[in-house]
Amino acid sequence: MSTTLIPGIDRVLFTEEQIEARIRELAGEISRHYQGKTVKLIGVLKGSIFFLTALARHIEVPVKIDFLGISSFSNKSGAPGVVRIAKDLDESIEGEDVLLVEDIVDTGFTLRYLLQTLAGRGPNSLAVCTFLDRNSRRIVQVPVDYRCFEIPDRFVVGFGLDHNQLFRNLGYVAALKPDKSA
Repeated sequence: MSTTLIPGIDRVLFTEEQIEARIRELAGEISRHYQGKTVKLIGVLKGSIFFLTALARHIEVPVKIDFLGISSFSNKSGAPGVVRIAKDLDESIEGEDVLLVEDIVDTGFTLRYLLQTLAGRGPNSLAVCTFLDRNSRRIVQVPVDYRCFEIPDRFVVGFGLDHNQLFRNLGYVAALKPDKSA
């Protein structure tokens, strides 16, 4: 899909081919790590759906899937605020090997909350896999066990990531023009 047809797109950061190749590589790493086990992928809605689906198709150990929905509220100054679970898991994770699947890890506040919440539910193991890691904006240090790509401090869309609920369906990841991300 050509970015010239889509207003607001500045440039493509990762093509469909680059994404597919990296997901296959990452799925291989995950498969080796969880060999002989069943891994439970927990996707954080809505952005992780595209990544989780592509990843799960290439993991070569048994996979279970569940989802969490979260809501974040910022204070008036725009500083990170309260995170709450809007849609909880459908099944218990007690005794499971859990891989939390995120679309993007940014400041770390949301991920820290999710890790604390899930760890309290008694999983056998708990690891993090993110599609995109914007480490340059990290305020809270959180463990990221698997990552597809590290990205610059730009507002990005595509492959599940949105701007005002648009652009999720792009097969590539693109940076928005600076005036579009405000």
